[in-house]
Amino acid sequence: MATTSRFSRIVLLWTLALATVWLGERLYQSYWRAAPTEVAAPSAVIVPEGSLSEWEKSNAALFRAAAPSVAYITTASLRFSPFAGANVAQGAGSGFVWDQAGHVVTNYHVIEGANLVYVQLDAGDPIQAQVIGGAQDYDIAVVRLRRTPAGLRALTVGSSKNLQVGQATFAIGNPFGLSRTLTTGIISALERRLPTTGGREVRGVIQTDAAINPGNSGGPLLDSSGRLIGMNTAIYSESGTSAGIGFAIPVDLIQRVVPQVIKNGRAARPGIGIAAADEVIAAKLGVRGVVVLGVARGSPADRAGIRPFDPRSREPGDVIVALNGKAVESLSDLATGLDEVGVGKEVTLTLKRGEEQREVKVAVIDLKE
Repeated sequence: MATTSRFSRIVLLWTLALATVWLGERLYQSYWRAAPTEVAAPSAVIVPEGSLSEWEKSNAALFRAAAPSVAYITTASLRFSPFAGANVAQGAGSGFVWDQAGHVVTNYHVIEGANLVYVQLDAGDPIQAQVIGGAQDYDIAVVRLRRTPAGLRALTVGSSKNLQVGQATFAIGNPFGLSRTLTTGIISALERRLPTTGGREVRGVIQTDAAINPGNSGGPLLDSSGRLIGMNTAIYSESGTSAGIGFAIPVDLIQRVVPQVIKNGRAARPGIGIAAADEVIAAKLGVRGVVVLGVARGSPADRAGIRPFDPRSREPGDVIVALNGKAVESLSDLATGLDEVGVGKEVTLTLKRGEEQREVKVAVIDLKE
């Protein structure tokens, strides 16, 4: 009898949870249908008093061309607690159209854990989207529109390879839910590092002083020709609002990751099959490089003869000090080097064990397989 009662309570809880999701989606759609849209095209062209400068005309033209490809992304996530019951949490961010197939790129943290994703484009009702996948290591995700509207246009993709400090930047997004907001600035610095998960970092991050606020995440950073050069991702601010220090993931990385996510639902995680010591410990020991603490049996590192430190015998293990002749001082350096080489290729590692130094060739594999 107690088992039957417990089973009934479980069925009741799941029924309430499903009903909450169903009700949340209906309320969500009702809200969007009832809410006034900010992005509908004006019925008449607004003519400014006095003539615009060439710089102003250029900015206005850039916005008109790019804004239809910028998305306002809203999410709903089911949260269930045995004490508070089920509730629907909402979130928001930005994104941009990647191709005419309806793929939209955004930050991983914008859609993480979402049960429902809606994409608001230039005009019309929000469109429900399916999460295709993402790469948490790079804070990149892809969703696909369930209905592809006519005239869908992707942004023109540029390059982040030849960017220069001082060149103009244009950010379009939805800060604080204010859709289609354009902010301008310059590239303040290049080659910044942005920490992500698992001790990894995104390298080559663009720093800009174009105002970036909560809600801009996932939106595009453009150059003066309207080409995509990065994806706005984070700000550095003690107050949580723009302080003139914003960061964007470089477009060259996005171009490597997004096709993998579209094809496989994820991006490869290049590795060689080792476990490394914490960088703080290595620094305290005065060791510069990646201290190998473990080697997976049968891995490329194992086959190459890489050996870890043995705590029982106190025999020193290998320390990775260079990759293809380039110095390695941290796990992030190693991960970035392997990422640049790519899965299926081979790297030359310089190892140090005690006073001995040698080189070995190691195959790069996908650690997620």
